[in-house]
Amino acid sequence: MTKWIRSRSTKSLLSSPLPTSTKRETPLAVAVTGGIGAGKSAALEAFARHGAATKSSDEIVHRLLREDPEVRRELAERFGTKVIGGGGADRAAIARVVFNDAAELDWLEELLHPKVVREHMAWREELARGPDPPRVTVTEVPLLYETGGDKRFDAVVVITAPPEVRAERRPMPDTREERLLPEAEKVRLADYAYVNDGTLEELDAFVADVLAQLTS
Repeated sequence: MTKWIRSRSTKSLLSSPLPTSTKRETPLAVAVTGGIGAGKSAALEAFARHGAATKSSDEIVHRLLREDPEVRRELAERFGTKVIGGGGADRAAIARVVFNDAAELDWLEELLHPKVVREHMAWREELARGPDPPRVTVTEVPLLYETGGDKRFDAVVVITAPPEVRAERRPMPDTREERLLPEAEKVRLADYAYVNDGTLEELDAFVADVLAQLTS
């Protein structure tokens, strides 16, 4: 597989959406990861546009914070009832506690991570059992290498961007970055990587090329 791709074409390399399989088979499992503000979510949306089944780990986390009674109970016991509102856990209140406290962030990740993995794997298994499974599933996983999650995937796509570009996309200070694997190491480990400092059309063309290679 190509270790580094930087697509500069503004024309999609895959002109039509990715076709679904004509026979029952296990879909390829692809992870999208990268630093904060690199554009992982935009890449996930591009994969969806080209026919891949997609899932966001952040969206799973948000649902767990809203709906999971065990998560709400644990959060209330740890941080007090002030972090629980009418719509479930108050993400902003929790963020104020954990984003600048490594120990509390570790605790929160240990609470949520197993639940996120179980839900993600159940989603993949459900798709695989369907009458016409997709050829590729793509999941956005912010803490992929940091948790050893890359072992659950057939291929990894790293989205990166220069620090100044990422700072523009996320201007608020965020100490979580200090806990992440360095970008250069993620790129070295990845099957595909992309420097996302251009247009959405360029990102889209990169994604199309990755899918074309994966399904060729």
